[in-house]
Amino acid sequence: MLLSHSIRLCSSLRPLRPFSHPRFFSVFGPRYTVDMGTVDTTERLTRLRQLMRDNKVDVYIVPSEDSHQSEYIAPCDGRREFISGFSGSAGTAIISLSKAALSTDGRYFNQAAKQLDSNWQLLKRGIENVPTWQEWTTEQAEGGKAVGVDPSLITASGARKLAETLEKNGSSLVGVEQNLVDLIWAKDRPARPNEKVRVHPKKYAGKSFQEKVAELRKDLESKKKAGFVISMLDEIAWLFNLRGSDIPYNPVFFSYAVVTPTTVELYVDDDKLTPEVKAHLGQDVVIKPYDSIYADAKALSAARSQSSSADGQEKFLLSNKGSWALSLSLGGEDQVEETRSPIADAKAIKNDTELEGMRACHIRDGAALTEYFAWLENELINKKTVLDEVDAADKLEQIRSKHDLFAGLSFDTISSTGPNGAVIHYKPEKGSCSIIDPKAIYLCDSGCQYFDGTTDTTRTFHFGEPTAFEKRAFTLVLKGCIGIDTAVFPKGTSGFAIDVLARQHLWKEGLDFLHGTGHGIGSYLNVHEGPMGIGTRVQYTEVPLAAGNVISDEPGYYEDGKFGIRIENVVVAREVNPPHKFGDKQWLGFEHVTMTPIGRNLIEPSLLSDEEIKWVNDYHAEIREKTQHFFQADELTRKWLERETQPISK
Repeated sequence: MLLSHSIRLCSSLRPLRPFSHPRFFSVFGPRYTVDMGTVDTTERLTRLRQLMRDNKVDVYIVPSEDSHQSEYIAPCDGRREFISGFSGSAGTAIISLSKAALSTDGRYFNQAAKQLDSNWQLLKRGIENVPTWQEWTTEQAEGGKAVGVDPSLITASGARKLAETLEKNGSSLVGVEQNLVDLIWAKDRPARPNEKVRVHPKKYAGKSFQEKVAELRKDLESKKKAGFVISMLDEIAWLFNLRGSDIPYNPVFFSYAVVTPTTVELYVDDDKLTPEVKAHLGQDVVIKPYDSIYADAKALSAARSQSSSADGQEKFLLSNKGSWALSLSLGGEDQVEETRSPIADAKAIKNDTELEGMRACHIRDGAALTEYFAWLENELINKKTVLDEVDAADKLEQIRSKHDLFAGLSFDTISSTGPNGAVIHYKPEKGSCSIIDPKAIYLCDSGCQYFDGTTDTTRTFHFGEPTAFEKRAFTLVLKGCIGIDTAVFPKGTSGFAIDVLARQHLWKEGLDFLHGTGHGIGSYLNVHEGPMGIGTRVQYTEVPLAAGNVISDEPGYYEDGKFGIRIENVVVAREVNPPHKFGDKQWLGFEHVTMTPIGRNLIEPSLLSDEEIKWVNDYHAEIREKTQHFFQADELTRKWLERETQPISK
């Protein structure tokens, strides 16, 4: 059935049973690994195309996101992976009655090429002369064809832009009320999680939820808005000082919220709320069923239409990541103003309590990583132990779990040896992963959730003798990491503007990397958060970096089929005082909080300036000072730390 003027809640939003996995389970749910093999999608596509014909749809779009535009999703929302076989976190599948295409970015080119079967065409996003998924869709729809999409899975602005493009060649975009992939996935589809919600205490949050709501209301009042309809899960968790377990590694829970000048409503299934959570929310928040948001949005729209003045002010505010379905339920453009979420902006600037938590958890996490790398080298070199990539990742999680305030991982550990390191978001699977080769580069990108913060660190090591080119590439990446770390820039500068500092040394030798340089990081929240970042994406020009932002600094270099190199530290933007202040501006710089050594034997000191060598030596001395007390009874790790933090020189 096609959606016309009204939208009812699609079946994918109903509450279902919790999903579990036999191998791992933390407070964030199960740990998922990925099979890099190809999936035969022929039957699935045949069934989907029949449903497309039944619904009079010529082209069908399957986004990666869920109805909250989450980057990382619950397994039950993995529709794009189901239909395409590609398991990366980013990408869009488009299916016509005769063709199918998958568009993804540079992080996943290698992985997608391995996982897509012959039914699919890979659209490499950002590569010259390769069409975007919107362009490919428009081409397939030529001749007045209908393009269908689940309106809860695409943003209102995205739907509007696509519809305008399609209309130019006589085609149209229609919202399909029932998700077509759900219909063919019904038998084996994982159940929707329904985990309990937890209170995030003020001692970690730094501010009560009542204070946050009051600040949001002031913002709405200044903008003369009737209210804010909140759909992003991490924004709701942050606003109410609550955390959940509905999406692996992301401490969020399925919910919506509406804040008006007089009311605060939280749309969440009541059986998820413990007595502690209800006491925490008290009388300030009205609890409503999760699946009643669309009906209530229509009621809000109707009430506003009857009471609003003729000048049309006091629209509802909706994040520019809000769904097309939600926007239509609120009355569409006449009643809704789409904007960058004020909660996203507030959440991105960490308060003093959150910043102290970030510093503290990175010291503990750095100690865990140091213990892990010392253990791994000893097992591989001294004990000659045969370890695969999953064995190593499991050991790292076990070491981390010993530390205070541990709450789980923040994403799947990327434990990769040799050629697997060139797969930027590689996720090893037991039984198909590789044995770690001590004579090859080993790349480990991992992170953890602690009650006082979130970590994300990448280190690249060689436990044997690296080649001259491996050392050269590693050192060029290190120079880029230092370039970001030591940058000083005026207030108002964006991450887009400073991205070149991470790439300049690679560029001089005709090298580069196909991912962003830095992303925002939540405080005991999602490991990826906006709105700011460091990279070449256009959106990074829109939001300047600000004091209190917590961002990754992670340049890299990858040789397909050979190795991958990435160095990732987490940095905090803060005010600095340079000798001069041109224009009487505030100036910003970075403070690194990641505390584990950089692969010393991969550094080629002759490529570093005196200032860069001093940075490396000072950084390693800081790591040793802040983490050595963890290893008083651990001689193996203590000696490894001492060796890896010895000064380097030309």
